[in-house]
Amino acid sequence: MSDTQFDLVVIGAGPGGYVAAIRASQLGLKVACVEREHLGGICLNWGCIPTKALLRSSEIFHQMHRAKEFGLSAEKIDFDLDAIVKRSRGVAAQMNGGIKGLFKKNKVTSIMGEAKLAGKGKVEVKTDKGTEVLTAKNIIVATGARARELPGLEADGDLVWTYRHALAPVRMPKKLLVIGSGAIGIEFASFYNTLGADTTVVEVMDRVLPVEDKDISAFAKKQFEKQGMKILQKAMVKQLDRTPGKGVVAHIEMGGKTETMEFDTVISAVGIVGNVEGLGLEEAGVKLDRTHVVTDEYCRTGVDGLFAIGDIAGAPWLAHKASHEGVMVAELIAGQKPHPIKPNSIAGCTYCQPQVASVGLTEEKAREAGFEIKVGKFPFIGNGKAVALGEAEGLVKTVFDAKTGELLGAHMVGAEVTELIQGYVISRQLETTEEDLMETVFPHPTLSEMMHEAVLAAYGRALHI
Repeated sequence: MSDTQFDLVVIGAGPGGYVAAIRASQLGLKVACVEREHLGGICLNWGCIPTKALLRSSEIFHQMHRAKEFGLSAEKIDFDLDAIVKRSRGVAAQMNGGIKGLFKKNKVTSIMGEAKLAGKGKVEVKTDKGTEVLTAKNIIVATGARARELPGLEADGDLVWTYRHALAPVRMPKKLLVIGSGAIGIEFASFYNTLGADTTVVEVMDRVLPVEDKDISAFAKKQFEKQGMKILQKAMVKQLDRTPGKGVVAHIEMGGKTETMEFDTVISAVGIVGNVEGLGLEEAGVKLDRTHVVTDEYCRTGVDGLFAIGDIAGAPWLAHKASHEGVMVAELIAGQKPHPIKPNSIAGCTYCQPQVASVGLTEEKAREAGFEIKVGKFPFIGNGKAVALGEAEGLVKTVFDAKTGELLGAHMVGAEVTELIQGYVISRQLETTEEDLMETVFPHPTLSEMMHEAVLAAYGRALHI
C-alpha cells in the first residue's frame, strides 16, 4: 500500500462494512475497507446466503415427496449431501466475487488484514506483507459477531457443531440435538429434519422462536411437530458427555428433573457475541456493554470520528439493519442529514419450513406498552392462491393502535412470508393507518391478499373468514 491517507477507513467487510464503504465512495470520499477473512463477512460466506442455499435444497426435496398431491410422479427420491453443500459454497463464492467487483467499480481500496485502532484517526493493519498505519478523519468499526459458546457445550467440529460446522457437515446427522430455537437454530433444525434426521430442539424459554408473537410461535411449533421434530420448551442442556466415534449423551433439565438423551450430533445455536477483542476499542475510550459497542441512534460511539455499525453495535442482529446503518453513517460523514433507524420498523425473517416473518410490536409487547389495541388474524386456508399452491397452513396477524389506527406490528407464518412482510414494513415507514391499508387494492389471486384481510379482520370487516 503506497497511499495510507483516507477520508474513511472501514474495519470489516460484512453487510454493514462493505455497504458503508461503497456508499461513502459514491459520495466522493476516499475509502479503505479492511477485512481479515472474507469479503461479505459471516452473512455472505457463513450465514444468510449459504444457509438459504441449503434450505432451498431441502425445500425442493420436501416438495418432491409431495409430487402425488399435484398429479405428478417422482420415484427413488434421494439427496446427495456433498452436492447440496457444494452448491451452497458455490453460491457464497459467487457473491464474494461480486463484492470484489463492486469495490473495484466504486474505487474502494480493499485491504486483507487484521486491523486495530492505533490512536485518534489511525488504524494499524497487519497483512501478509507487514504492518502499515492508515490515517483517516473517520473510522467505522463493523467487525460483526460470532457464535456464543456456553461452558461445557463448546463446539469441537465433530460431535458438537456451530453454524459453520453445520454449513459444511462432516456427515449427515441421524439423531440431531439443536440447542436454541432462534432463527439460526430452527433453520438448521428444519434443514436436517427435512433431509431425514431425527431432530430434537431444546429451548430454554417457554416457546420456540421466543422473540416472535405467541400465536406465531404456537402455530410454528405445531407445524414443526407435524414434520416429526421434537420440541422441548422451558428446558436446558446442562451437560454433554462426548464419546468420540460414537456420540453424545445430553443431560437435559426439564420441570426440575434431568433426563439423559443420546445423539450423534449436536448443533449449538445459543446466540452471538460481538467481535470486540484486539481492536483497541477500550483504549480509545469506547464504552462496551456485554461484548457490544454502545452507540447513539446515529451509531456514534462518543469518540470523535469513530462509529460502530451492525452486530457489534447491538440488536437487532440482522444483515439488513447493518447495511442500512452503513449507508446512514456514510451519509452522515459526507455531510448529509440521514434519518436515524427505527429498530421497531426492521423486519425479522426466519427461513424454516414454514417461514416466519415479523415487524414491530407483538400483541403482548403492545399491551405491555400501554396501547389499547385491535388485533386481526387471517389463516392461509382462506386464501385461494395459498390453497392452489398447496400451502394452506399459515397465519397472518396484525396489531393496531385502536386510538390512532397506527400499525403497531405484523406477524406471519407460512409460505413466502419472508417476501410478504416488506409490505407491512413499508406501511410502518410511511406511517399508514388502517384506513390507508383497507383502501389499498391488492391483486388477485395472490398471497398478499391475506395481508389485506388481516387488516380488515382487526376491525371486524374480514371478507373470507
